[in-house]
Amino acid sequence: MREYLLTLCITAAVTYLLTGPVRKFAIVAGAMPEIRARDVHREPTPRLGGIAMFFGLCAGLLVADHLTNLSEVFETSNEPRALLSGAALIWLIGVLDDKFEIDALIKLGGQMIAAGVMVVQGLTILWIPVPGVGTVALTQWQGTLLTVALVVITINAVNFVDGLDGLAAGMVCIAAAAFFMYSYRIWYSYGIEAAAPASLFAAILMGMCLGFLPHNMHPARIFMGDSGSMLIGLVLAAGAISVTGQVDPDLMNLWTGSERNAVHQMVPVYIPLVMPLTIIAIPAADLVLAIVRRTWRGQSPFAADRGHLHHRLLEIGHSHSRAVLIMYFFSALIAFGALAYSVNAASMWIVLGVVALSAIGLVLLLLPRFTPRAPRWAESFVPPRYRRRRRTARTGVREPAAGAQEADGDAEERVPVAAGVSGVNGATAVGPRSRTR
Repeated sequence: MREYLLTLCITAAVTYLLTGPVRKFAIVAGAMPEIRARDVHREPTPRLGGIAMFFGLCAGLLVADHLTNLSEVFETSNEPRALLSGAALIWLIGVLDDKFEIDALIKLGGQMIAAGVMVVQGLTILWIPVPGVGTVALTQWQGTLLTVALVVITINAVNFVDGLDGLAAGMVCIAAAAFFMYSYRIWYSYGIEAAAPASLFAAILMGMCLGFLPHNMHPARIFMGDSGSMLIGLVLAAGAISVTGQVDPDLMNLWTGSERNAVHQMVPVYIPLVMPLTIIAIPAADLVLAIVRRTWRGQSPFAADRGHLHHRLLEIGHSHSRAVLIMYFFSALIAFGALAYSVNAASMWIVLGVVALSAIGLVLLLLPRFTPRAPRWAESFVPPRYRRRRRTARTGVREPAAGAQEADGDAEERVPVAAGVSGVNGATAVGPRSRTR
């Protein structure tokens, strides 16, 4: 575990330290597209953040190759090299798109080629566990097609959810954390070495996202662009492919006890088929709703609009930061709910907990203007936005507590601003940002 943690920290540090210089390079290179009508940010923001994330990936793999235990992954498996090859190709395509905005079909072809490169080097699905049937071996063509499909779907799902500052990186980090806990449990508890590459990929992916998030949180100073969103989508898919079809149910001694117990114990084998869907679930729902909405209006399903889930959260009054946190909440609920169910599928408390947390999430959706207030005795320990307003002795007019602004920070953030207005940062920011930073 310590070596995984060291790899994560090195990846995060390299990504964090390189993002600042990459931002300056993106500004000089002109990788700052004009504001579109559906965009949430209000001034041109540099992209190409994927450059820093890619070098963070390279640093993580390099460090892992020189660690005592993780070096065995490189000796016994070609999957890390396959990941690096596919990541380099998809990253190069993303950089070109961030600068020149290449055609969507070219990007799709590049995604398929990157997936094919990984398949050729051995990162592919060999068999899949099917409930009620058992382990089904795949032919070479079946495994290739399924692998390419999973990579392309995951890449585009992550790219699709990249609509608010910090949203894609945070959601992928949450999914990677849940997937790491799953794959590490398979490797450590059951002693299955085939799950070690997936654990390494998940740890590196968490480091990439954590290192980039401080620069990308609202108001974002840089966007990851397609070079970043497609890259982390490919790494997430590579982890799922690495462990799917590599875990032999016979090695886990699952066929002991009654048939009912065997069914419950087989749940961890099926989780690799479900875990990648935790990052796709919300964007996929948004995609289906968008297609229905646009076709209902007589528009093309590919026509851009401002009806996505994150747009709706802003429209009903949520601040930019709160909208992102709400989507984090539901992503974590889905990912860690699936993880908990894989650990103990027979427990009803897990289901009840997921239901209770879902109800809390729905309440948060319906209270966009709710701002918690600290009691009087605790006001000196909380930020000004959470302090109560006081009445003046002469006028009786409420004034904000000491240190707070006349207008509450959260309240100001929740005021929607029409898209396309220059001079402010993000969807709901309240002041201009220097363009010289």
